Formats: sequence, structure tokens, C-alpha cells
Amino acid sequence: MSQSRRLPPLNALRAFEAAARHLSFTKAAEELHVTPGAISQQIKSLEEFVGTSLFRRLNRALLLTDEAQASLPALREGFERLAEATNHLMASESRNRLTVSAAPSFAAKWLVPRLGSFQRDFPEIDVWISADMELVDFVNDGVDVAIRYGSGDYQGLQSERLLTDTVFPVCSPDFLNGPDALKSPSDLSAVTLLHDSSPDNDESCPDWAMWLKAAGVRGVDGTRGLRFNQSSLVLEAAISGRGVALAKSTLAADDLAAGRLAKPFDLSLPIEFAYYLVSPKAKSALPKVQAFTGWVRQAAADEEAARESLTIG
Repeated sequence: MSQSRRLPPLNALRAFEAAARHLSFTKAAEELHVTPGAISQQIKSLEEFVGTSLFRRLNRALLLTDEAQASLPALREGFERLAEATNHLMASESRNRLTVSAAPSFAAKWLVPRLGSFQRDFPEIDVWISADMELVDFVNDGVDVAIRYGSGDYQGLQSERLLTDTVFPVCSPDFLNGPDALKSPSDLSAVTLLHDSSPDNDESCPDWAMWLKAAGVRGVDGTRGLRFNQSSLVLEAAISGRGVALAKSTLAADDLAAGRLAKPFDLSLPIEFAYYLVSPKAKSALPKVQAFTGWVRQAAADEEAARESLTIG
């Protein structure tokens, strides 16, 4: 191997990364289950290899040199790539298993109802849906691709926007009939308001108070009503006639099309957050991931086209 490709021992790099993260040889030793002396020896050998100091000691504080600080991002990315490669080698028996992470409400209301077409097109791929709101560890959690609701800022990962959203009131079609039918936003004073309190940290998403203000409605308390921590539960409550909900267009699309929900008013408000397709670069090249991303892009494009035709119509 040429000098330009010669690498230091992996144990020395691991010791350096741990010590740099903790800024402590002792804590690094505890993490790696070795002695502080062993960490010190590994750091010394790495410094000899690269020809420069990696740490400075000031008043019992351990600090990184500028060179060491600059090298950390690439080193950590290298360890992540090594872990990914190892997982691929160890998981040959599950090469046809595709694990998709998605928020619970999106999985229930949008993704799962459409998966039948993917299974028909790619019967050799076994899809596992992991429905959770937590951030994905693509290496340790075995996730291949994620669909996330957010701003699109996913550092170190490939991401592309799938679906945009708006928010508008929805209710059971029964609310549009009879002597007490909803005819104008001011009629909301006589019904229960359903609130979506799901933890997506989207400050741009309108709540009832914001929607009522945009609609020019006064005399309706936008804080009262029932609250749910999942968007799908809000929609189910509206379907069952518990009240009127503010719904995200993506999640309400199928229920509106099926007649389970109705839009009593036309006013829709935009949201800055959107649904993004997210995956690490190493996994995006896998055939099973490419098959899924191609399929979900088309499904999202069909959804946007359907919305546009309804708007124009």
C-alpha cells in the first residue's frame, strides 16, 4: 500500500475520537473498557503517526489542537460509514428487507394505504414500517430510508421534498346537514374544536386561534375543545363526529376523497414544514431503497396532481 493510503491503527483512532468527544482520557477509557494509560498510549502513537500534537493541557483541562478539531467531523463520518458497511456485510440474509421509518400519523393515514401498489410492483421486497417520532439512527436502528415532517435540514443525509401541506377545518359530513349545519366560520362557536398537539415542533402550523383570526372570526374561543397528541387521532375524532378539526392536507386527503370527512369552509393556510424523503448516501444506492424512493416519489407526485385538479375544479 502506498504511503498516501497508509492508515493509523483503528484502535488509536477510536481512542482519539472518544477522548476528543469527552475531553477526558478517563471517560474515554471507561467508554472503551480500557485503562486511561492505554488511551494515553494510543493517543501518543497516533500523534507520532500524524506528526503533530492532538491535545493541549491547560490547568487540568484537556483541549483539542486546531488540527485535531478540524479532523473530527471527517473521522466521525468515517466511523459511521464503517459501521454501515459492517451492518451490510452482517445482514446479507435481510438484503430484501426494507425498513422505512415514518411518523405514526403519516404512516397510518398516507403511507400504509398506498403500500399495496409497491408490494404489487416489488413482491420480492419485504417492507417493515417503523412508526415513531424519534430521530433515526440509520446505522444502529437498521433503518434504510425515512419520511420525515420538518424543515428539510438533515445534515449528513440526502433529503428531498415529497409533499407540501396546508391546514384547513374538517368535520363529519353530518355537520353540513340539518338545522344546525355549519354555514360560516362563526358557527364554530356551537361545536367542539379538536386540537392537534402532536410534537412536531412546527411553529408555522396554524392553530385554531390563528385560523379564526385569518378567517376574520370573532367571538369564538380558539383554545377550548379536545386535544390529541397524534394527528391521526384528531382526524378519527372528527370522523366520529366529536367536533371540527384543523387538518393537514396530506393526512386528510384519503378521508376527504372517501367522504368520511368534509371541508365546511374554503380557507386553507400554508405550512412551512413539509414531508421529506431522507436517507444516508451509502444506503440510497441500494436497489431496494432505489425501488422504494422511485415509487414514493411517483405516489407523492400523483397526490400533488390530485390536489391541484381538485383546486382547479
